[in-house]
Amino acid sequence: MKATIEFNLPEDKYEWQNAVQADAMFACLWDVQQELRRLWKYEELTEEQFKMVERIRDSFHSIIQEHNVNLNN
Repeated sequence: MKATIEFNLPEDKYEWQNAVQADAMFACLWDVQQELRRLWKYEELTEEQFKMVERIRDSFHSIIQEHNVNLNN
C-alpha cells in the first residue's frame, strides 16, 4: 500500500514542515517520556522533587492523550 501527501508550497509550508519533521518530533516526545520515567522510577529524589516529577509526568501524559498521540506503538 502507498500513500501520497501533497502540499501546495509555499502556501502549505507550515503543514509541510510538520510532516517533514514528524519523525523527529515523535523521537523528542519519546525521549521526554523516557526521561520523566527514569527520574520518577530510578532517581533518588526528595519527596518534594518526586511530587514535582510526578506532576510533570502526569501533565505530559494528559497532553499527549488530548492530542491522540500514542508513543507506545
